[in-house]
Amino acid sequence: MSSIHRSKMSKTITEQVSPMMGGGSQLTQAVLDSLNVEQAREDNKANLDALGGVEKLIKMIGVNPATGLTSAQVAAQREQFGDNCFPESPMDSYLALLIAALSDTTLLILTAAAAVSLVIGIVTEPENGWIEGTAIFIAVFLVSNISAGNDYSKQLQFKALEHSSAKDERTSVLREGVIERVNPIDLVVGDILVLQAGDAIPADSILFTKDFVLANESSLTGEPDDLKKNHAKDCFLLSSCLVTEGEECRALVIGIGMHSQWGKIKANLVSEAVNTPLQDKLEEMTKQVGYIGMMSAFGTFVALIISIWARDGGKDPLNGFINAFIVCITIVVVAIPEGLPLAVTISLAYSTKKMYQDQCFIRVLAACETMGNATNICSDKTGTLTQNRMTVVEGYFGDVVYEQEEFAGNPIPDSVKHVIVEQCSINRSAYLVHKDQEGRTLDRPAIIGNKTEGALIMMTNQWGFDHEDFKTKNFNEATDKIFSFNSAKKRSTAIVHRADGSVRLYCKGASEWILKDCTHFLSNAGVPTEMSELKKQTLDVTINNMADKALRTLCLAHKDYPNAAALPENWQENPPDHDNLVLDCIVGIIDPLRSDVKEAVRIAQAAGVTVRMVTGDNIATAKAIARQCGILTEHGTAIEGPAFRKLTPAEADAILPNLQVMARSSPDDKYLLVTRLNGYGIPNDKAEWEVKMKARIEADGITWEKHRDLILPGYREEWEETRPEGGDVVAVTGDGTNDAPALKAADVGMAMGITGTKVAQGAADIVILDDKFSSIVRAISWGRCVYDNIRKFLQFQLCVNLVALTIVFIGAIAGFEPPLNAVQLLWVNLVMDTMGALALATGGPTPELLERKPYKRNSSLISWPMRRNILCQTIFQLILLLVLLFEGPELFGVRPGVTCERYQIKGASSLRWDPDSGSRNDAIGTIPCEAYKQYCAGKGIDCLEHDRTLVDYLGNPYTKSLADLQDFENTCLECNLNGYVHGSIIFNAFIFCTFFNEYTAHELFDDWNFFPSIIENPVFLMVSTFTFGAQIFLIELGGEFLKTSPLTIEQWAVTVALGAIGVPIGILMRWIPVKEDPNSFFDNSRIFKKFEAGRSIGSLEYAKVEGAEA
Repeated sequence: MSSIHRSKMSKTITEQVSPMMGGGSQLTQAVLDSLNVEQAREDNKANLDALGGVEKLIKMIGVNPATGLTSAQVAAQREQFGDNCFPESPMDSYLALLIAALSDTTLLILTAAAAVSLVIGIVTEPENGWIEGTAIFIAVFLVSNISAGNDYSKQLQFKALEHSSAKDERTSVLREGVIERVNPIDLVVGDILVLQAGDAIPADSILFTKDFVLANESSLTGEPDDLKKNHAKDCFLLSSCLVTEGEECRALVIGIGMHSQWGKIKANLVSEAVNTPLQDKLEEMTKQVGYIGMMSAFGTFVALIISIWARDGGKDPLNGFINAFIVCITIVVVAIPEGLPLAVTISLAYSTKKMYQDQCFIRVLAACETMGNATNICSDKTGTLTQNRMTVVEGYFGDVVYEQEEFAGNPIPDSVKHVIVEQCSINRSAYLVHKDQEGRTLDRPAIIGNKTEGALIMMTNQWGFDHEDFKTKNFNEATDKIFSFNSAKKRSTAIVHRADGSVRLYCKGASEWILKDCTHFLSNAGVPTEMSELKKQTLDVTINNMADKALRTLCLAHKDYPNAAALPENWQENPPDHDNLVLDCIVGIIDPLRSDVKEAVRIAQAAGVTVRMVTGDNIATAKAIARQCGILTEHGTAIEGPAFRKLTPAEADAILPNLQVMARSSPDDKYLLVTRLNGYGIPNDKAEWEVKMKARIEADGITWEKHRDLILPGYREEWEETRPEGGDVVAVTGDGTNDAPALKAADVGMAMGITGTKVAQGAADIVILDDKFSSIVRAISWGRCVYDNIRKFLQFQLCVNLVALTIVFIGAIAGFEPPLNAVQLLWVNLVMDTMGALALATGGPTPELLERKPYKRNSSLISWPMRRNILCQTIFQLILLLVLLFEGPELFGVRPGVTCERYQIKGASSLRWDPDSGSRNDAIGTIPCEAYKQYCAGKGIDCLEHDRTLVDYLGNPYTKSLADLQDFENTCLECNLNGYVHGSIIFNAFIFCTFFNEYTAHELFDDWNFFPSIIENPVFLMVSTFTFGAQIFLIELGGEFLKTSPLTIEQWAVTVALGAIGVPIGILMRWIPVKEDPNSFFDNSRIFKKFEAGRSIGSLEYAKVEGAEA
């Protein structure tokens, strides 16, 4: 943009600021919008400068940047600019979902066929011909509405989950001099945000502290790299983006809700539905079953055409063709198991809601089902296995080691305390909150930010120091600088210009790393003293002693410069914190194990899941805690991250089965571990390998030809050769910003809800809301539950499919009217798909789910026990229904097929009769049917109930011809009421076979007692009650619409009892010895086998791997 144009814009901005009484200026929404235009950073900065900079904007709002808004100001700003509420993503309307359901190809064909049937029926039989077509229309309407209703309900459920998650969010804001944690919705224009690395930016704001921060705006602008934000150039922080580097930066809120850049985008954001892997697998199975159904439908169509032609002699071919076509299209509707993907949707929607109650928020639906077959959990220690209530209990202060009892007495000299307090107050990424959101004083101050650093602040707080006051007095943002924790250097650093002109560098971090860079230590008098090599070794032993007690250790150190000129030129980019340090103290921090961890780890291991602890702690601390948890077993291996990353792929594979602890690991080490386990992101070829290794190629001169087998993570061909059945399914926990790559690489990334940064949560598939390891195990249980629920439904539906298709096909071949007509088949489809999915896909997890190993990625959905169950139930139901089809009339004493229960006289026909021969003769005698009807009416008798009435009417000459009344019946009689008793018996028996099969389908394996799981599933009981009641209604009142006749009490009792035989069949068939294929399970039995010492691992010996400890 030209400078002239910017000048015009700046003038416009100035004009938009309306004058206030008293000489001030009135801030308007238009002014704020002009500072916050999408994709216009330079223009926004020019407009801000034209306004007078952020300082002028702060004055216009009337906020004190040191204390934030007052309560009265918050209310006034909310009144003028509103709340930070974002528009919700648009939902599909019920009508749109209904139209989508009606757009199904088979339903459209069926609807067209029903329309043709309706027209033909009305033309040929004005009185009753409309019934079948109308019945099909009604059935299609019900099926499509139920499908749309399910989809709409699913949308509502996920909206409710989003709202539940949103209400738990918190952000830090400065109000009335106190940093508070508030819901982002409560932010107003003029609020002062307090942000640090890992935080999500909750509103568009302007950075006004001197230090720069890095922000990732990829979610909003698509820019993949972190952007540097500072007061001088680009000071705009955008909502929905993430702070990736920075400590306690402060920003002024200028854009909230619809007036933020994210709000404007979100109003028009439409997310596309993405299938889960299980849905893809089921849709493929749906296609295969659909093909079988179409072949069966075609065979049935041919058989029906032949049967109708043979039965009616081709008198009404068009009507017969339409009826056969409708039945066959309905077979296709029934055969295509569209309920399978629906069952996944219902099960996932139901499970995610329940999992939220179990403290697992599902961000990516596929994660729910994937978690069920997880083979590895790579877990953080802090806050997941431990309580994240960090407390300093031991330490080395002033050249004295204070163990827990001594340390509690606060014996440390003030001269030493002062140095430590200054460091803890300035070089930190945590602070204390003393009141809750309602203003009540907390019993124990809450730590916001890094809990380890919070333990140091709590320690200084207990010593009687105010760390906020200390920082205010000793830290100047204009000259001083804080460097956030660097995972490569294992430390965080602060550089402070002191009042006497000197400069002090503070750093703290991993004990081993800081100690090796120290040349002096702080004496008991607070004086730096030279550190000998022997002293360093003694301190190293002190660190290991603390680690053996499962204490996390930190070193605090400093370095002094006489003046600012003594600092290196590039100190603001690269702090000189790696040599000549003075050791101030070593602290031992305890973080007690969570009470439920040991049992949760035991359950996970019993479920065939390998639990690995990946932590930044030193190896001694890590091993001590891992043993307490039960993660590190007798034959398990612990390794340090630097040693792991030096291994070749072959060497890594050799220790992976037994690797249970990775200590001193960086985020890159965690990422390498995950990718080697599951193959995510491993280079496919030379080109990808060279892109991934670009830095090392330039620095070390490595090549694809010489080094591809020597450097982790390896390459695709090599990786697949060692894993012919695929890799592990890996779940990873993380809480920090740097964990994002490993979370993305994992099959299931799990971020912590309490301690996790927004960056980690944004990269995760599941958020563990309470940070507990037991909730992770619960997620495995729910994942397996979803998988088994789908298989239960599959077991049920395939049986119904096979029986329905077979009985209709055999009935057609045998020349019967279709045993199940079009409308009945649609009801079967409804019972099968929607009702069955609701009944079987909503079960909850049981302890037994965690008593088996996880399934392989490529294992079949239909196990051998399931095949046994489907086959036994199908055979039983087919035998039963075929007996009812062929022998039912005799067994129940009813007439076969469709019968006429009541006749009436046609009014428009006449019968010509030869009294001598009894045959038709146009020349002799005419008997008008209408005249005979009126004769009967005049006599007050029923012509159809009194055969001799015709003799009386015709007179004696015709009497001898009445031996054969066939022509009379064909000409003068028509059926007034069809009888469908035989078909109703078959239909009822089939539905109740299906009804009781739904009960037995609750168990996939050999446990015959499936009743407890039924009783504990209220949705199943409600669906069962509805199905039973609806079937009674359809049989008794279905009539011509459904082609059913009311049944007697005895017929009802027998058909229900026959269907109920499926229950004992379901119990007995489980005694047939059929076991699940052991190859369908992931075999991790090797994990706890001990490797022989000295076993070759590539170029190294197993027992000699650097940093590896058995």
